[in-house]
Amino acid sequence: MQHLLILLILQRTFTVVEATIPEMQKAMQQKHVTSRELVTRYLNRIALYEDKLHAAITVNPNALKEAEERDRERARGKVRGPLHGIPIALKDIIHTTNMPTTGGALAFDGFVPPYEATITKNLRDAGAVIVAKTNLTELANWVAGAPTPMPANYNAINGFGMNPYDPRRDPRVEIADGRPALATGGSSSGTGTAANFWAANVGTETSGSILSPASQNMLAGIKPTVGRISRYGVIPITADQDTAGPMARTVTDAAILFGALESASPDLNDPATRACTPPPGRNYTRFLNAKGLKGARIGIPRAFYYDPIVAPGSTEPRGGLNPDQLKVMAEAIDVLKQQGAIIVDPADIPSVIDKDPDRNIVLWGICSGSTNAKGDDANCSVVLKYGMKRDFNHWLSTLGPSAPVKTLTELRQWNRDHDKAGAIKFGQSNLDVSDEMDVEADRTRYEADRAKDIALAGTHGIDEVMKANRLDALLFAGNTAAALAARPGYPTVIVPFGMTPNNPMPPFPEAFNPNPAPLGVSFTGMACSEPRLIELGYAFEQATKRRIPPPSTP
Repeated sequence: MQHLLILLILQRTFTVVEATIPEMQKAMQQKHVTSRELVTRYLNRIALYEDKLHAAITVNPNALKEAEERDRERARGKVRGPLHGIPIALKDIIHTTNMPTTGGALAFDGFVPPYEATITKNLRDAGAVIVAKTNLTELANWVAGAPTPMPANYNAINGFGMNPYDPRRDPRVEIADGRPALATGGSSSGTGTAANFWAANVGTETSGSILSPASQNMLAGIKPTVGRISRYGVIPITADQDTAGPMARTVTDAAILFGALESASPDLNDPATRACTPPPGRNYTRFLNAKGLKGARIGIPRAFYYDPIVAPGSTEPRGGLNPDQLKVMAEAIDVLKQQGAIIVDPADIPSVIDKDPDRNIVLWGICSGSTNAKGDDANCSVVLKYGMKRDFNHWLSTLGPSAPVKTLTELRQWNRDHDKAGAIKFGQSNLDVSDEMDVEADRTRYEADRAKDIALAGTHGIDEVMKANRLDALLFAGNTAAALAARPGYPTVIVPFGMTPNNPMPPFPEAFNPNPAPLGVSFTGMACSEPRLIELGYAFEQATKRRIPPPSTP
């Protein structure tokens, strides 16, 4: 009787708020809580706070049943791994056959794809309970660029997602479209993970959509090497840069989820998955070394990423951090030194400081929006807009007769026909400039731009500075180097760390007192260096432990 009473007390006192995956596993192992109870508690939090945050597009109606099955397996002695019975959310561009996959696009509202994504299957095989699909910027933020770019974490189905660290709407009269006062940071919606709606979530990144929401929501995130994790069954922008990756409240949780996402062998449906060799058992927790910074060589890319520079042929300075961000990063560098890291400062990116305009990456942007339509795209990379036409149409072709549209052209027309229903509140200039690309006729231009992307960001960029200085990683503030690492498909691990004032321009009204904005610290490396980056990120996290839960969802 006394044993049962103790169990009841432990069940009542166990909370999912800020609980780690190992803590949840231990609680289930010791019968203090079940997977069904974990899911129930998360569903209760979603019910309490979802109206405020808009973190989920869909909640799995069968989540409790799936959790009960995991509990029955555990009772029979079958535990699939560290994710067994753990509630996880997926970005709503990742196929699930028991819930819609919409990309936030009105044309796909309610659409259930005919096959599961490889990573969805991997997670189910690992015992995870897919509890929800997360809010996102529509179609991973390749719908509307200039002149009216779509704000981050907006889509036509679910509207704006809000940041739990300040879930109020932007009060500025000149904005006044419902967007959050504190940006959620990109399309993968880390808001639900930050607010303890689920244990962790799977985002995707083409150029910043894991790192940005991780930074803005005080999360740990792993943006993998492109090809490390299968993209089969994930709505694409371009196969050249797209990757899924984990977002969690701790590096440990992110590492556990990362291992479950990676396939044991290359996925025949995604040839890029031969890029990296997984560690034994895909166990990334073996790299969680609290002393991993001792002797590590960390480079500080001052030019552009910390301090503004004037690019060749220009007169105006570009880039740089504001004083508050610089203060946070100076503190982070001090921590690294205290932990025994060797700081190489500066370790500038060679293509950033190159005096030759043709070899300077600062002058080589990404073509997007109506200002970079055909004829106005000579000085930017067409890789994303070309890749969207090529890869989105290929993805549509895999959906069979149930697909609501069959081509990108049809989607654009559908959006125009449903404009009054809110299909394209911010226009669709990115879809327009993608659709005007000719996959055959423009192939030579695309291949040249792709080669230049890799040369400037990889060979003459990250590779060159890291090899010259024998670096283990480059250190960046938040997602400031996301576009740099994204072009060659290189990995980054981000860790929660600081807070800076939220002072946008134009400023908020005097009466509005904004909460500070989180800022993560990022460790970037060359291809397939995730094990070392995880080690560095974990050691930094253990030395600082700066994550705090959001004040709006106790």
